[in-house]
Amino acid sequence: MNPWLGGAALLLVGGLGPSLWAAASGGAGRRVVAQNMATLLLCLVFLLLAQGYGRTAYVDLALVVAVLGPAGTLVFARLLLDRDSGDPPGARWLTPVVAVATPATVIPLCIVTGPGRATVKLVVIGLLLLAGGVATTRAVRRG
Repeated sequence: MNPWLGGAALLLVGGLGPSLWAAASGGAGRRVVAQNMATLLLCLVFLLLAQGYGRTAYVDLALVVAVLGPAGTLVFARLLLDRDSGDPPGARWLTPVVAVATPATVIPLCIVTGPGRATVKLVVIGLLLLAGGVATTRAVRRG
């Protein structure tokens, strides 16, 4: 097992598992927040698996998740959340987690990949994750 696969396993067990559990239980606000967190972590896992296995198709999956994940969160936030309720549990942690986890994953992958089209794709995915994380956090918190 190389470090990329170890990092993916760590994200799966330590982050994605609890996020999926929170998405399957609790109130609507908690589920929307957990779905957004699971989307971020799944995208990062795909990027790490792409590097670990040397398969560029996983990067394409990460790109699809980076585009569709925030859209799903916005739809869920619009349809499921009450306008009068306060911030859902964990909503204030979304942007800091996105702001730390995305560069911590994308920058080392860009360094290892080297200059080229693959690096540009990684940067685009990172920017989509950052923008999507900020937009969905504002939608969930109704800012």
